[in-house]
Amino acid sequence: MLSSRFARSSRTLYNAASRLSMSRKAGVSEPEELRAFVQEAGDKLLVVDVRNPDASVEPGDQKSLAVAALPGDGVRPQAQHLIWQRETDSMPLPDVAKDTPIITHCGGGGRGQKAKDYLTSNGFTKVLNGGGPKETDCWDEFGSK
Repeated sequence: MLSSRFARSSRTLYNAASRLSMSRKAGVSEPEELRAFVQEAGDKLLVVDVRNPDASVEPGDQKSLAVAALPGDGVRPQAQHLIWQRETDSMPLPDVAKDTPIITHCGGGGRGQKAKDYLTSNGFTKVLNGGGPKETDCWDEFGSK
């Protein structure tokens, strides 16, 4: 009886952990990694927001924009808004040193990963994908930067 209860309990924990890891998009860093990255980077951190405010181009971004504003006017002072362009698979490059610690993000991590890959292919050496506002445990580590 006790062993079957333990087995059920273990299965429940495993299923919950599996759902959590399956819900995070591939390439999105874990909160612990982001926390350490942000602490080490300090004032040198750059957050690159690749969301597109044009609903006709990226309608899905409207939900995340309602939760987290684009950088500017004193909001998110360590962030730059550099839109990921799906049609060209590219984005503007930030005007910072190649070893600047950078966290990319979009609404949930897909374009954030593309931006991370694009930046590293262009010589940037310290880049993580932070997911986006829907990854609340990750967003808590850098979203206000």
